[in-house]
Amino acid sequence: MLRVDFSSGELSRLRVAPGVDPLWETALSLHLLQNRQAALAFDPWRREARAALARAGLVPATRALMRLCPPTGYFPDFLTPGCGDTDLDTALDQVLATPRRRLAAELLRLYADTGRAVPPGMRPLAEGRPEALRRLARALRGYYTAAVEPYLSVMRTQAAADRAARADAALVRGAEGLLAGYDELPGWRCEGGKLRAPYPVDRELGLQGRSLTLVPSFFCVRAPLALVDEELPPVLVHPLSPEPQWLARSRRTDPVSSVAQLIGASRARLLRQLDRPMTTTGIAAALGLAASTASRHVSVLRDAGLLSSRRQGVRVLHRRTRLGDALLAGAPR
Repeated sequence: MLRVDFSSGELSRLRVAPGVDPLWETALSLHLLQNRQAALAFDPWRREARAALARAGLVPATRALMRLCPPTGYFPDFLTPGCGDTDLDTALDQVLATPRRRLAAELLRLYADTGRAVPPGMRPLAEGRPEALRRLARALRGYYTAAVEPYLSVMRTQAAADRAARADAALVRGAEGLLAGYDELPGWRCEGGKLRAPYPVDRELGLQGRSLTLVPSFFCVRAPLALVDEELPPVLVHPLSPEPQWLARSRRTDPVSSVAQLIGASRARLLRQLDRPMTTTGIAAALGLAASTASRHVSVLRDAGLLSSRRQGVRVLHRRTRLGDALLAGAPR
């Protein structure tokens, strides 16, 4: 059981993350690839994700990530630095900036829980060697691109609906109402500024006057998760609990799903967005991406001949090419 007792000040500072967090979803989806939880909802995704990882040659990298994210018990906090308010590039930069002392302590704890010392293959990461950190970032990015990003439209839709429900509760009943709205989650009880939720161990999460961020997660199943190190900004990740057949329904309703399987969900959305010429900044704002991420996607699509770029005064405008039009025309509508 997890217990969180809010003071009046802490309750007033309760916050809901703006959306799903890329690295929390990465870590929790890695858990689901190693177990059979929520089989009705996630077995179709498991099959697709495993096939996509195999096609991309990412099976060895994924196995290495699984050693960092075992399906039960502790996994390092440095793998999930965000609170639902960062894009993948920013989150990976935060991982790369993890202090050496923290890397060593958290990896030591991970393997101590299994009764083993840090294995030789993991020691360069524990020592904070730059190449080991860059290798970890590449593995996280590759896995996210293959197994998480293609499903972002569904994930974001569910997170937006959840956030809207929390906002309505807060408008009607204030912070107490926002907290009480989590009663709908199985096993959660919220009343009188006290939250009780199912948890693998008996734990009290002390806020010490700080703001708690509630982060919705598509790949979180059953119990919420919190960072183990209570010196870090407190977060509580809770399940969105997608219904069975969510994947089949998304395939029927998503007009660019087949294109997304080919070029990635974010790039498919970007290509669809270019019904009119747009700048990189405009694309980033429209799709909720960091400017650097939008710029990288534009470069890949331009190299593939799917869009063209032309300077117009001080701006560079991107347009979909005939090849890009033809690719989208083949998507089911």
